[in-house]
Amino acid sequence: MSFTKEEINSLIAKQRDELTESLVYEALADIEKNPANKEVFLTLSHQERSHANILKKYTNAEVKPDLFRVKRTALLSKILGITFTVKQMESKEEGAQEFYNNFKDNEDMMRINEEENEHEKKLIEMIDEERLGYMSSVVLGLNDALVEFTGALAGFTLALNNPSLIALTGSITGIAAALSMGSSEYLSTKSEKDSKKHPVKASIYTGITYLSTVLVLVSPFIILNSVISALVVMLILALIIIALFNYYYAVAKGESFKHRFAEMAILSFSVAGISFLIGYALRTFTGIEA
Repeated sequence: MSFTKEEINSLIAKQRDELTESLVYEALADIEKNPANKEVFLTLSHQERSHANILKKYTNAEVKPDLFRVKRTALLSKILGITFTVKQMESKEEGAQEFYNNFKDNEDMMRINEEENEHEKKLIEMIDEERLGYMSSVVLGLNDALVEFTGALAGFTLALNNPSLIALTGSITGIAAALSMGSSEYLSTKSEKDSKKHPVKASIYTGITYLSTVLVLVSPFIILNSVISALVVMLILALIIIALFNYYYAVAKGESFKHRFAEMAILSFSVAGISFLIGYALRTFTGIEA
C-alpha cells in the first residue's frame, strides 16, 4: 500500500508519539511500587513500542522520542498520581481512532487501532491506586469545608466587619471543624465492616483536606484590610479549588467535569449568600458592632 507524502509525515508524527508513550509507561513502571501496576505499565510500554515499530515499516524513518514529555509526565504522576496521569494521557488520544481509520484498508493500522481503543483501556482499568480508594474521604472533607466554611466566613464578614477578627474566628472554627470531621470519618469508616479503607488513613485524608481548604479560604482576611475585598477573593479561591478538584476527580474517575463543578459551585455559593444575609440580619437586629 502506497502513501502520499502528507500521509507519510502524519505517520512519522504518530510513530514519534507511540515511541514517546512507550518511554512514558516505562518511566511510570520504574516509579510504581505496586508489582501488579508495574506489570501493567511494562505491558503498555511494550505495546506502544510495537506500534512504533509497525509504523516504522511504512515510514522508514528513525524518530526521536519527546524526552521532555516523558520527564514531565513522570513528575506529574508523582504529584497527582498515576491514575490521573494515565487517564489524562488517554483523554488526549481521542483523535487516534480517527487517525487510524484513515487507513481502513491496512491491516496493521486496524490492529493498532483496535489495541489502542480496547486493550489499553482494559489494562488501564486494572490500575489500583491507594489515593483513589480514599477519594470519598477527600470529597467529604472538601465538600464540607467549601460549603460550611464559605458560608461561615460570609456570615462573619458582616457580623464582625473586621478582617483580623474574621481570620481569627474563622481559623479557630475551621481547625475545630477539621478535627471533628476527621474524628467522624474515623468512626464512620471503622463501623463499615466491608470497607477496604483504613480508619486512621481515612480520617487523615478528610482532616487534612478540610484544614488545607480552611487555610486557603482564611488567607484573604489575613492579607487584605477590606472585609468586602477579602470576601470576594475568598469566593474566587473557593471557585478555583472547586474547579481544580473536580477536574482531577473527573479525569481520574472518568466522570463529567461540568456537572460536578456546577453542582458544587452552586451549593457552596448558595450557602455563602444565605449566610451573608444572616450575618447582616443579626448585626442589624442585635445592634452589636465588632
